[in-house]
Parts: sequence; structure tokens; C-alpha cells
Amino acid sequence: MNVFSNEALAEQHVLITGATGGIGYEAAVEAVKAGARVTVTGRNKEKLKGLKQECEQVRSSGEVFVCPADLNQAEDRRRLVEESQQTFGTISGLVNSAGVIGGNALEYLTEDELRSVMELNYFSTVLLTQEVYAHMKTLNHGAIVNLSSLSGLRGTHGNTAYSGSKFAITGFTQSFALEAVEHNIRVNAVCPGYVDTEMGQQAIKSKGEREGRSFEDQLEKAKAGIPSGQLSTPLEVARTIIFLLSDASSNIIGESLKISGGSVMR
Repeated sequence: MNVFSNEALAEQHVLITGATGGIGYEAAVEAVKAGARVTVTGRNKEKLKGLKQECEQVRSSGEVFVCPADLNQAEDRRRLVEESQQTFGTISGLVNSAGVIGGNALEYLTEDELRSVMELNYFSTVLLTQEVYAHMKTLNHGAIVNLSSLSGLRGTHGNTAYSGSKFAITGFTQSFALEAVEHNIRVNAVCPGYVDTEMGQQAIKSKGEREGRSFEDQLEKAKAGIPSGQLSTPLEVARTIIFLLSDASSNIIGESLKISGGSVMR
């Protein structure tokens, strides 16, 4: 199957969290192009509305359900799953794209910062997946893609909270994949490095501030550390997600697929 055909995700209902962020936004557009019925969620209602309009422009027959939610709240998670399935049927594809950056070197890290990062990046991801999985396994097929990071594969200075949360996602992906495959559900993760999104730019800015560099200087330093010499784009991450949702990746299970520009090889 051509993963980028307009039928690659036909008859599938895909739920995408963090859909107002750069990667989640592009993943929603690409999923609609691939023929899926798509539920998008986030906390910015206006951005979600604009995303729905764009999806309907790229594919006139595209079906998009907007369901704002705070994934840190159990009631919102339950409502999201219930309302989306009332609209489009049982969820067969889940993209856990919601996440935040944050934290500091350990000696400066506050408990509130640590809890905030872990709450959204790890706990809410696992608990929403639990809600979806209870229904998805009745289909005896499905695919789940978690957004991890290169920071979930190796540590970097001043990144204790975020890196810890993404290592947790990588471990969750591997362990859960062994459970879900019993129900013909594939679980994988994508692990990009710096991505040219608002969140990625904020990460570069924050690192520059910690090291006494301007954003421009830190950006050049970041690019110099990547063999390809460039940041990843939200679109290439989104297309990797669509590949992992599609039958084209039918025997890829429990993997953490790196998008590193050659900076991490192992």
C-alpha cells in the first residue's frame, strides 16, 4: 500500500491529541488526506476550529470532529473518548501528541515544574491510552503512536524533567506494545530531535538562555550539531506518524523511530 495514498487510512477513526501544536496539527491534516475520520483535541478552541477548516479545505469529504479537552482531567479524558466515538465510531488509531517542555538542571528544578511536565507528558498519555484501549481491543486491530523524543533515548544537560518524561514514554511504548499486540494493535513511538515548531523554538531559546546565548546563536549551534545541518519539519514527523498508523508498517511493533538528521545513531 502507498502510505500516502488517499485511502491509506480509509474507514479508520483517528484521535489526535495536542492537535493545536505543530506536529499534532500536521498529523491531523495528513490523516484527513489519507482518508481517516479524525477527532482533534487540545485546549485552544480557536486553533482547533481553524484546523478543522483547513482539513475540510484539503479534502472536501474530510470528516473532522473537534473536542476541546484538558487531558490532565479524568472527566475530560472520558468525555473525549465517549463523544468522539459517538461521532465516528470506535477509535482505531491514536496519536498521543500532547506535551510540554520544561524543567531545569536538577539543582534548580522545582517540584511543581517536575509534576507539571510528568503530568501531561506521561501520566495523561498513559491514562488516555487506557481509556481508548478498552474500546480499541474490541475491534481486534488498531495502531497507537506516541510522541517521544531523542530526549527519550539519551539525556542532555539541564533536561532532567523533560528527558525523564520522554524516557518514560519510550518505556511505556515498549511494554504496552507487548500487551496490545495480543489484540492485533500495534504500538510505536516517534522520537524527533529539534523540530521547527513553536515548542521547538522555545526549547532552543531556553537552552540558549541557560548558556548565555541569543536565540539566533543557539539555533546555529543546534544546527551545527546535526549532520544534516537542519531542523526537522512538523510535516516529516507527521508523515512518519501516518506511516506508523497505516498497514504499510504492519510488522513494526514497539519501536522508537528516530528523526534525528543523523545526530543519534544506534
